[in-house]
Amino acid sequence: MAKNRKNRPGNIVYSTDPDFDPHPPEEHTETLPKNQQDLRVKITKKGRGRKTVTLVTDFVGTLEDLEKLGKTLKNKCGVGGSVKEGEILLQGDVRDKVMQYLLKEGYKAKKSGG
Repeated sequence: MAKNRKNRPGNIVYSTDPDFDPHPPEEHTETLPKNQQDLRVKITKKGRGRKTVTLVTDFVGTLEDLEKLGKTLKNKCGVGGSVKEGEILLQGDVRDKVMQYLLKEGYKAKKSGG
C-alpha cells in the first residue's frame, strides 16, 4: 500500500542538501490597484461540454480578492460560476455585463478572443 503522499512536495523523495526545506514558504502577492489591473474577458466553449462560459483572466493579486471579485460579478450578472486556477468562470455569455461592471469600477479590461 502506498504511503501518504500529500505531505510530499512535488516529486522530491530525498535531498542531500542540508538546507532543503520540504515546505517552501507561500508567496503573498499584493493585489494591484484596480486601475493597474489588465483584465481579459473572453467567451469559450472548449472543454465544457459545448456550454458557453465567460472567462475573466489576468488578475494579479491574492486568491481572496479574486474570489471576492468573482462573487460580485456573479451577483451583478445573475449567473452561476466559480473561481478556478486564477480565472473567474461565469456561466453563459455575459461578457458585455462583465465589461460594463469592470469599467465602471475602474478596472482596465479588454475583450479578448472571438
